[in-house]
Amino acid sequence: MCNLYRMTKGTAEVAALFAVEDAAAGSNFATELYPGYPGLVVEGGQLRAMNWGLPVVLTGKQGQKLKPKPVTNARDDKLLTPFWRDSFARRRCLIPVTQWAEPQGPSGRMTRSWYSLPDVEVMAVAGLWRPTAEWGDCYAMVMVDSAPAMAEVHDRMPVILAPDNWAAWITGSLDHALDLCQTWRGPLQADHTGDRWVGGKPIGTQPPLL
Repeated sequence: MCNLYRMTKGTAEVAALFAVEDAAAGSNFATELYPGYPGLVVEGGQLRAMNWGLPVVLTGKQGQKLKPKPVTNARDDKLLTPFWRDSFARRRCLIPVTQWAEPQGPSGRMTRSWYSLPDVEVMAVAGLWRPTAEWGDCYAMVMVDSAPAMAEVHDRMPVILAPDNWAAWITGSLDHALDLCQTWRGPLQADHTGDRWVGGKPIGTQPPLL
């Protein structure tokens, strides 16, 4: 599942690309987004700021409620379950993404593999959102089976929507939206880096001698 992605364009440029109002103007965003970070979504004719990940509250061993954790991904085969159904039926959005990352390699030495669309600076990923008491408005990505080009790295990938399907994803019927949850059939561009999955520093980087 995707727990790291990049959005490297400014809000005005993204709003113009999607032909919506820039309601996120003046907000600050990281270019690399992790669960819980604020990000950009297209919803209601606007480019808006929301937090990445819907809160889920788990129960500890003694029955105590634990600190909420952000759920960043919604599997396509779980969209009609109670946790997701209301958002899927009434609150679909587009998530502007430059690249998304997946971990590759053995545990403890995992590196970052970045994926994008060739010659596309910003792609639209299918998303869901809802208001929450914990973190305000939050969003999650919809995930499907991986394309062959990245199947060796991970068995799931975001739903990438072609521009012709942007409006249908947001406003179309439930059945139409389900039909749009498809594995991307076009080419993918992969960048298999030597950067550690955790921390981002290249494998083999040593601290300075004191």
